[in-house]
Amino acid sequence: MSFVSAIPAALPRDAVAHFARRLSVETDCSDVGAALKAGDVDFVLLHVVGTPEAYARRHVPGAIHLRHAEITAERMAAWSSDTLFVVYCAGPHCNGADRAALRLAHLGRPVKLMIGGITGWEDEGLAFATGAEPGKLAAAA
Repeated sequence: MSFVSAIPAALPRDAVAHFARRLSVETDCSDVGAALKAGDVDFVLLHVVGTPEAYARRHVPGAIHLRHAEITAERMAAWSSDTLFVVYCAGPHCNGADRAALRLAHLGRPVKLMIGGITGWEDEGLAFATGAEPGKLAAAA
């Protein structure tokens, strides 16, 4: 018996619940990129780590730089309460996006983590934006 099969797979109903729950709090770079390219952006993308200079060097097109420490009820009042936020950080080695997601959830805001962050975006071969403005994916390509 292999390590793979030593623990039996979950019942299908349990797997459905598990993966649906996971997808309710996560999205990936490919899906975010596809939405940005199609202009089907029904979320606010937040770059939640680093300095303004690091953001200006490269960020996901369309992302607003708002460090997780700056996520407050007063700052988030700029968006309606049902706005979906997608947060990302430097990559799998960074927990800034998790911190941002936790802050947003504590504020009662819908939130998803873009798994992979900047590292995942680069791995997907997607273009970055530069400068102090969010930019657009089509313009950055």
